[in-house]
Amino acid sequence: MDSLTSRVGAWALSTRSVARAPIWLYRHRLGRLMGDRVLMLEHRGRTSGLPRYVCLEVVARPSATTIVVASGFGEGSQWYRNLSADPTCRVSLGRQVEVPAHARLLDEEESRAVLAGYQAAHPTAWRRLRAAIERVTGEPVTSLPMVELTLSPAAEG
Repeated sequence: MDSLTSRVGAWALSTRSVARAPIWLYRHRLGRLMGDRVLMLEHRGRTSGLPRYVCLEVVARPSATTIVVASGFGEGSQWYRNLSADPTCRVSLGRQVEVPAHARLLDEEESRAVLAGYQAAHPTAWRRLRAAIERVTGEPVTSLPMVELTLSPAAEG
């Protein structure tokens, strides 16, 4: 079963139209259907300066205005590289839409601690996600780069 799940997960992660489908929901103000585990991140292309969008799983929510996401494909992911160049972004999550935010790339120690918490809280989801990422990348996943998104104070509540 996990093998089938990892194959389906790998297919979803590597099929652009499937991976980007949640963006359509957010752009049509239906993001709340994704619940509180998936957000849409709007960031700027580091070369073009144009808005770019990606949907990511919420890995941790330390406070009402702090969200942590992981880069499943490492530091080479376009959204991760774009935030590294310009940490200004906007977040849509549930009923919150296009909330201004600031990104901070977590260091390796911070990332490992967040991932350990995620693994403990969601062992089945982690096992399936790790298997899917490993199937797509062909590399073992022992850690993931993490990004802390701090929502503007007006986003509370």
